[in-house]
Amino acid sequence: MSIQQARNLHLVAQGLLRPPRARARRTSVLAAIERMRLLQIDTIHVVARSPYLVLFSRLGDYRPEWLDQLLARGAIFECWAHEACFAAMRDLPLHRNQDGLRANHWAHKHAARMHREHRAEMDRLLAHVRENGAVKAADFESTRQGGAGWWGWKGEKRWLEAWFVLGEFMVARREKFQRVYDLRERVLAQAKHAVPDHVLTNAEIRCEFVLGAVAALGIAQARWIADYFRSGKKYKDADMDPYVEAGDLVRVEVRGWENPGYVHRDHASLLDRAQRGGLRATHTTLLSPFDPVVWDRERASTMFGFDYTIECYVPGHKRRYGYYVLPILHRGRLIGRLDAKAHRADGMFEVKAIFLESDIKIAPQLVEEVAQAIQRAADWHQTPRVVVRKSDPKQFAKALRSALDR
Repeated sequence: MSIQQARNLHLVAQGLLRPPRARARRTSVLAAIERMRLLQIDTIHVVARSPYLVLFSRLGDYRPEWLDQLLARGAIFECWAHEACFAAMRDLPLHRNQDGLRANHWAHKHAARMHREHRAEMDRLLAHVRENGAVKAADFESTRQGGAGWWGWKGEKRWLEAWFVLGEFMVARREKFQRVYDLRERVLAQAKHAVPDHVLTNAEIRCEFVLGAVAALGIAQARWIADYFRSGKKYKDADMDPYVEAGDLVRVEVRGWENPGYVHRDHASLLDRAQRGGLRATHTTLLSPFDPVVWDRERASTMFGFDYTIECYVPGHKRRYGYYVLPILHRGRLIGRLDAKAHRADGMFEVKAIFLESDIKIAPQLVEEVAQAIQRAADWHQTPRVVVRKSDPKQFAKALRSALDR
């Protein structure tokens, strides 16, 4: 298939090929998470926090509190996978603390070290929660000033996180986006949704990490697969042979790729359409820096010819594009990026700078659809007044302002 059809196959699997056809409901949020398998969590909120923005890119105007409600009702849960993520409750067996399978994940390494070094304190905290109920890190006074560790957190915060990673605690709900931790058994007992009670073997988990990642990605090269669930070392094509021979994966050639791609058997009809050139991308939207589409820098570069790094963790003087830069998806391509900030008190959505890729031509349709995408995002943020400061190329900002004023 062509590279564009490979992109479109990826986007349809991710729910980004076409604009949403119907008004979003709470069930739409759960369906989007089930489709992606993982929804990464990040706390930065110069615009909407990442998990809410990832959902907006796929669902359009929806109520962000639906995500919080799904967590509190037990339809979804939090886990460490690609990074800290939400996942659908049906996937709980996949993310239980597995015997050694996650030992090399950085979060598990930290938790294991914390448990070794602070066993007595962690046991006291566990007993406190068992006796007194759910807690937040804010319930404990800080007694330490800075220092090393998980982002300089106070002891109780690090111990809560360690028990969460090790599986003794789960996140019962969030309050003002702060985690509320409780015993795993109490969280599951209070869930208003069905909680799977079966246990997967390590072999079954490894298999699902491969097949689930390929299904979520739509099409993937072997070396991209492990990154999705952070399931270990990169795979090679030879590692995919058993899945191909079993009929679980289809090996395909993509023009311009040095390596083959893999498609899940459940996407057979989409694969057929892609090979006939029948997948058409019509969606234009802003993406979160933590969207699955741009999780893997190599994958984004190979798939879209788009070199993307997250610069919010880079010192200001070293940033090329800005603090919180949103990729722009337009009709199956990543055409640029913008540095944005939602000024909620003023009702203003500020585009500090917007950058187009060097090969993108400023056509009327592109200007109109990008302007509409920015305005939709601004309206959803309840910051309907859009201000565009500057752009590269320079004339793009002027064209956008004209389109936004219409």
